[in-house]
Amino acid sequence: MPTKTPAKMTRPQKLHLGLAMVLAGVLYVAHAFLKFKNYESRGYDLGIFDQAVRQYALFKAPIVPIKGVDFNLLGDHFHPILALLAPLYWIWDDPRMLGIALAGLLVSTAIPVYLFTRPRFGHLGAVLTAAALLLWWPFQSIVNWEFHEVAFGVPIMAWIIWAFDRGRYWLVVGLASSLLLVREDMGITMVAVGIVLLFHRQWVKAGLTMAIGLAGYLVVTSYLIPLFSPAGTFSYWQYTALGASAGAAIVFLITHPLQSIGILFNHQLKLLLWLLSFVPLALLPLASPYIILGAPLLLSRLFNDRLNTWAPVYQYDAIMAPILILSAVHVLGKLIDRYGWVKIKVIAPAWLLAFALVGTLFFHSIFPLGRTLSGANWGTSGLVAAKERAVDMIPDGVCVESADTLVPHLTDRTYVGMMGDIGTDLSSWMIIDFNEQELGGWDPLLPPQALRRAHALGFEQVAPIDHGIMVLHRDIPVNPVCSDYLKR
Repeated sequence: MPTKTPAKMTRPQKLHLGLAMVLAGVLYVAHAFLKFKNYESRGYDLGIFDQAVRQYALFKAPIVPIKGVDFNLLGDHFHPILALLAPLYWIWDDPRMLGIALAGLLVSTAIPVYLFTRPRFGHLGAVLTAAALLLWWPFQSIVNWEFHEVAFGVPIMAWIIWAFDRGRYWLVVGLASSLLLVREDMGITMVAVGIVLLFHRQWVKAGLTMAIGLAGYLVVTSYLIPLFSPAGTFSYWQYTALGASAGAAIVFLITHPLQSIGILFNHQLKLLLWLLSFVPLALLPLASPYIILGAPLLLSRLFNDRLNTWAPVYQYDAIMAPILILSAVHVLGKLIDRYGWVKIKVIAPAWLLAFALVGTLFFHSIFPLGRTLSGANWGTSGLVAAKERAVDMIPDGVCVESADTLVPHLTDRTYVGMMGDIGTDLSSWMIIDFNEQELGGWDPLLPPQALRRAHALGFEQVAPIDHGIMVLHRDIPVNPVCSDYLKR
């Protein structure tokens, strides 16, 4: 049932919440800017999204050379919501603008989290909960990753849970439908939203939401993505542990339930993800129906073939953070009402914030913003200076193949792709980084492989190797594909 309408926020309460949001936003932006300054930013994913948004800002299709020649990013994942960022590039067309946008999306999530929590924990408990969310490890992971389309889904999901709590079910349907613009698999998440609507006895709205979600998923994956994809297909079926297709996976899940459950726990990274997601929250989210909203997101990661989807260091967990924390708040609020544990209203969120603070100070692999707070990434190095000199050698309006960490510094004035990913005829410049084991991309080349390829294509070294950075050039006419890429 909906909670009682809480009193309006007072000005001091707004200031307290606003201060937490501002402090978190400053930390997020500082971390993103330092990563960029230190050449820790990468083509995957910052460069990819910069090229896409930059093309939207030019009123063009999101062609992303980092993914390949004439590669329309809508043929990779379906995220037209990225076009909303185009006006920001009219203000400042720099990859770091995405870090600012990401910070805005994440800190805005504190508002629905506070509003959901305040009727249960009071003002202080709600502010502490919002602050803990802003410093929680999934938020730190996506900030460290610098940008991803899932960032749009983070505040939307928090508002969905708030709307459930307020009994505003048509708003739930509308917000859930907007998730289809974030990513194609959000159609399955809409089914989960429909299931929670059933718990609230909203039969028509539940059926409508599930129908929209399934239809949206099928239309996007069967028609829209293949329409834009260079391969003409949707190529993200990566659940071969379950079967070769969605139909085979469903059959496997039904006929082999125990084996399916075993897949969710069959690697140490999966176990770590389970532990970090639920143990700090005392397993409370598992008792809330709102955890259903995160089930498709979490299970799709754990059933995935790719090891990196299991690790709690990427962007994937950000949308789970408000689901998990608000689910815990929901259950704990009921326990407080039942048993009168008044002190828990402050103790529980204080514990969560303390956990995040300790992690940030001492465990930077999971809480990477600690590097910025501690000053570990404030300095520079000779390698950074060498990369700057290499970037400065590249003329504007040319096609260039580059090592991953230099790509974001070239997207604003060149047609830049990863080593070997833009064919053999376009590029007239290359930058190889011999400090890296591999140079980035979907099928990354090793530095010696890239050098052999460069020589085979007629490239010549134009300057001495500088801290392991090699710049090469070949004298060919600049293709109009290169020179016209950033023109209106």
